[in-house]
Amino acid sequence: MIRDTVKFVLIILLIVIPVRVYVAQPFIVNGASMDPTFSHGEYLIVDQISYRFNEPSRGDVVVFKYPNNERQFFIKRIVGLPGETVRITDTSVIIYNDEYPDGKELYEPYIKETANVQNGRVQETPLDSSEYFVLGDNRLESSDSRTWGSLKRHLIVGRPLMRLLPPSSVSLFPGLKEQSPNPY
Repeated sequence: MIRDTVKFVLIILLIVIPVRVYVAQPFIVNGASMDPTFSHGEYLIVDQISYRFNEPSRGDVVVFKYPNNERQFFIKRIVGLPGETVRITDTSVIIYNDEYPDGKELYEPYIKETANVQNGRVQETPLDSSEYFVLGDNRLESSDSRTWGSLKRHLIVGRPLMRLLPPSSVSLFPGLKEQSPNPY
């Protein structure tokens, strides 16, 4: 009996805890900022390993520590990459980079509404070599880089690996199907 308990505790210490800390962690979607891609209350498993070997890409959905309170976690979609400038109007997101010095409008089939809540103003944000610009898919209900600024690379925790709840929505790599092969 004691021997079995010791084995069980060792398994937890040697396998479960390192997996939870370094490989994958649970995340529950809170709010409507990512509708229709993710809904409030969905239970996700976040892959924490992929971005140790590869950089996040435009269109990736990421879970990250909120820049203004690193104890909170948010989920958003990357639209701007390091070194680019992101320009947002009421109806479009335009990316300026070496490939498109005159700008290129993003193709965003995953967003809920075309409005970006800019109220007629234009927002232009240059990103440094370690910054990303993230937006919610539900632009009318999202607190994102338009409000609190760019996201530093070190705050990105990972990407959704699995959607486990609700059972009717179980999927592997949720959020990918909403991406266009060419985001421009």
